[in-house]
Amino acid sequence: MTDVLRRGRASLAFGFFAQGVAFALLVTRIPAIQDRYGVSDALLPAFLAAVPVLAGVGSVCTEQLVKRVPPSRVLRWSQPVVLLALLGVGAGEHMAELAVALAAFGLAVGALDASMNMLGVSLQRSYGRSIMLGFHAAYSLGGILGASLAWVGANWEFALVVSYLPVVVVLLPAAFVGSRWYVDAGVPEQGQGQEQGEAVGESGAVVFRVLLPLCLVMAFAYIGDSTVSNWSAKYLQDVLGSSEQLATVPYNVYMVTTLLGRAIGDFGVRRFGAVAVVRMGSLVAGLGFAVVAGAPGAWVGMLGFTLLGLGLCVIVPQTFAAAGRLFPGASDAAVARLNIFNYVGFLVGSPLVGALGDAWSYRGAMLVPMVLVLVTLVYARSFDPQPARYGGGHERPRTADVGRGSNGL
Repeated sequence: MTDVLRRGRASLAFGFFAQGVAFALLVTRIPAIQDRYGVSDALLPAFLAAVPVLAGVGSVCTEQLVKRVPPSRVLRWSQPVVLLALLGVGAGEHMAELAVALAAFGLAVGALDASMNMLGVSLQRSYGRSIMLGFHAAYSLGGILGASLAWVGANWEFALVVSYLPVVVVLLPAAFVGSRWYVDAGVPEQGQGQEQGEAVGESGAVVFRVLLPLCLVMAFAYIGDSTVSNWSAKYLQDVLGSSEQLATVPYNVYMVTTLLGRAIGDFGVRRFGAVAVVRMGSLVAGLGFAVVAGAPGAWVGMLGFTLLGLGLCVIVPQTFAAAGRLFPGASDAAVARLNIFNYVGFLVGSPLVGALGDAWSYRGAMLVPMVLVLVTLVYARSFDPQPARYGGGHERPRTADVGRGSNGL
């Protein structure tokens, strides 16, 4: 049984890694995609917004789909679609082909993100200890690799299809083979978590007003994340007066510190508990935004973006894990609904900072995501429902029923 869990954990971590590679290859080559298809600056925001909107649709559909098929099967088939859609983006010639490829990518990404985190939450339940941050660390590692491969492709002026094809050829069969070991872990025994009668009814349905604090936390975290990914280079160059080359560094530093924070974050949760880790992450992220807003120069600004990586990285994985603990009888539905706010934050973050920067100042605009991230402190207790708490001194016995792998599904 332990071997089943270990194989399931390793194969799911690879799924997160592959998703990180694919998403980074798409978003970091947007200028090249725009040039290839002749997408105007006026039309580009519509194309970019369509992906998270359709991803939200995919997440909603996944909530309904997993009532009939296990999440492992959704993940097994959505990941190849994401990779093939990425290849379609690089191989097309006409704008209509780009629209179809991005639509397929968005829908499949929504299903992929939801099903991955469903399996992660259920595996964590079976382990009886925090492992969720490790999965997201694999995603961060994939993102760093994908961004590096995109840099190579841009630097050597490779065609998009030349950059994407080798990645798809390697990842697609590996992900499909790895999917044989996905584990659809069992639901906890009856009565577990029922002390929170407000959260979980007799039917195991998700009560949205109970999930809402976590939804807000998820949206606020992604507003912070999208602020860094979309505005760090411009902020460093235009506001703090850095060189063009130095302006590319903050996001890379942010990605590396995100990876490091997630790699060690599970140990922090086991030692200090989820509430303490989320509170600390929120405070560090808030401090990071404050440093960025008040930075006198580029190097201090980079320190702020470094703190942001260390702080924000723990919030999203723990938010998914908290949703699973709040609704032990309906964790898949809770994760799917929560996942929608991932895309809400992504959609809101960049335009919000841009509008505030143009109307007010970019320094002032950085204070808005700072305040939103600090709101997480208000909702911190949502990360520690009883009795299903993970953390030092609060481990529960491992569940005996880990469900079944997806072999033969």
